[in-house]
Parts: sequence; structure tokens; C-alpha cells
Amino acid sequence: MQLQEILFSQGFGTRRVCCGLVQQGLVQLGEERQPCVDPTERLEEEGLVFWVQGERWAYHRLAYLLLHKPASTECSQKPSTYPSIYTLLPAPLRTRGGGAAAGVQAVGRLDQDTTGLLLLSDDGKFIHRLTSPRHHVPKVYEALVKHPLDGRQIARLLEGVVLDDDPRPVRAQAAEAVNEHHLRLTLTEGKYHQVKRMVAAVGNRVEGLHRSSIGGLGLDDSLPPGQWRWLTADEVRALVEKPTA
Repeated sequence: MQLQEILFSQGFGTRRVCCGLVQQGLVQLGEERQPCVDPTERLEEEGLVFWVQGERWAYHRLAYLLLHKPASTECSQKPSTYPSIYTLLPAPLRTRGGGAAAGVQAVGRLDQDTTGLLLLSDDGKFIHRLTSPRHHVPKVYEALVKHPLDGRQIARLLEGVVLDDDPRPVRAQAAEAVNEHHLRLTLTEGKYHQVKRMVAAVGNRVEGLHRSSIGGLGLDDSLPPGQWRWLTADEVRALVEKPTA
């Protein structure tokens, strides 16, 4: 692929802008940062490392990211009250691919006051695999609740509670009281405000909510709120593979 096309695919602007970046000497190749001023130079994309205006980038055909979502942020391109989580990402990740559906998209949403693990990608199949209810991808939430938990509440969450928008009971795959005010809940669906509504249905109230894992992938202890990282190939593979019986 031509260098200018590589830059365009990775989100560094229109083809004309990418051509200009190369011609102006603002792009270097490899860890040695070799200069290149020919935008039509053909390169092998896989494994390519390049520098744009002094910042190191690695080529990714598709983007798979893990973000530690902070509180008071919205999972929307057009937020209403709080800043968008997309402002936490570098501009190329928000525009890569071009077109109407440019950039990475959140894999499901977290409420503005919910923190924790949020995946983002520009791979539609990956997003569908993790968000479709029929795939039953487990998501683990840590909820701080107002009133002390008891065995009856845990049992009801496991047996199923009825929410106001669906007559069918909604069940937790797993539920445990870590302590009397800390509930760990595993869900395989993604209904609107589901954790808060389920907890309310058993007579309690969520006062803090954090997602700690998706499909067995846990949030890195070393990743501060507001920071992101690329998923490894092994992590992506583990998320999309169907568990063996």
C-alpha cells in the first residue's frame, strides 16, 4: 500500500493532507525514523511502525482498544451534559477509515456516572459479537449499594426480577456480596440501566457502579481512569472465540 494510503487508513486526515504530511518531511519510517518524502512509496503494512510529527504509531488494520472510563463522561459522539469519552482518544483513532462511520465506536455503553472497562473498535463483527444478547458475553459489575445486602436480595437477583419494560424475568448469571455494601454482579445482557434497575427491584439502591471485566478480560490495575491501550491479538481472539463446553 502507498504510504499516503496507509496514513489515510490510520486516520491522519484526507488523502491530500496525508500526501502533504509526507512531502513536508513530517513522516518517518521504522524505529530508526528513516525520512521519507515520497507519498507514493509502497510499503508492507503489517508490522509497520512510523512516526507522524514526532509521535510514534504502529499500523493496525482494525482497531481494538481498552479504555478505563472515568466518571462524568458520556459514551456518545454528541454528549448532552458531560464530555464525550471519544475526547480521551487521539484524533487519528476518532477519524480512521474516513467516511460517515469513521473512527472507533464504543462496544456498548456505560452510563455517565459508571466507571470501568470500555472496549472500542472499528470492527463491526467484533462489536456485534460482544453486544448481541444471543452470544451471552459475561460482563462483571462492582456495585456499591445504599443498604446492607442480604441473602434474600442475592437469591432474587439469581432467580430473576421483572423490569418495567419487559414481562420476562431478568437474571444475573452470578451475584455475590463482597461485603455488606459491595455487590459483584455478572450479566449477559445489556438492558438500559440494567444493574441499577435490578438492584432497585430487590429493594436496594446503587450508589456507585464500576465494570471490572468483559468476557473474561479484566481491567488493568495499572491503567488509570481516562487512559487507554491497544488490545493484544490474544485478547481479541479470546473475546471472540466461543467458550468450549
